[in-house]
Amino acid sequence: MEDHISNADNYLDNHYIHRSNWLRAAVLGANDGILSTASIAIGVAAASDVRDPVVLATLAGLVAGALSMAAGEYVSVSSQTDIEKSDIEREIVELKEMPEIELMRLAEIYEQRGLKKETALMVAKEFTAHDALGAHVRDELGINEISQAKPIQAALASGASFTLGGVLPFLVTVFFPLKNMEYYLYASAILFLIILGALAAKTGGSNVFKAVLRIVFWGTIAMGITAAVGYLFGVNV
Repeated sequence: MEDHISNADNYLDNHYIHRSNWLRAAVLGANDGILSTASIAIGVAAASDVRDPVVLATLAGLVAGALSMAAGEYVSVSSQTDIEKSDIEREIVELKEMPEIELMRLAEIYEQRGLKKETALMVAKEFTAHDALGAHVRDELGINEISQAKPIQAALASGASFTLGGVLPFLVTVFFPLKNMEYYLYASAILFLIILGALAAKTGGSNVFKAVLRIVFWGTIAMGITAAVGYLFGVNV
């Protein structure tokens, strides 16, 4: 019996959904860091015969991008947090003013999930007796520890991952030959995106090939569109 419990615990520990919030922010940040910084570097490298402007522009783009990504993620997730808090406060008031209606609402939710009406009502009563607010927050509002918004965590993950992604093209501008620099940057950006896609898939427990294909495909399109726009307006990118 103990072995079965231990195996069940191990099985639950192997799920990856609890990583979804920070993994999404980290992958988005690193992907944006690679593409944004590489695009800036490619544009300046194509228009310059000296290294200093390329390095300076890439560094400026890296710093500005990391701060912008962190701030944007914080504001976005904070807005979600505000909505969650508002709903929870409303739920507290409803539990005080109309507990019977809230009990039936909870029972209806369990019934819709497949429980018999009598069983659903019994479960709703037991959850209400144990932790009424927790039950409604989890089952009526759909807020739990996994999905709950965490602004600081999301901002740090986005900013740090953007920096990590942006540092890679920056190092290319510092150490690779200036001649044909834009081609080195493009090739290295694709390589970095492949590595990022594989790491993200491995961390999230998803298909590595699909993740790599997706991130490389859209990354190539993004850089291709950037180059096309540059040529369209007579700018070397």
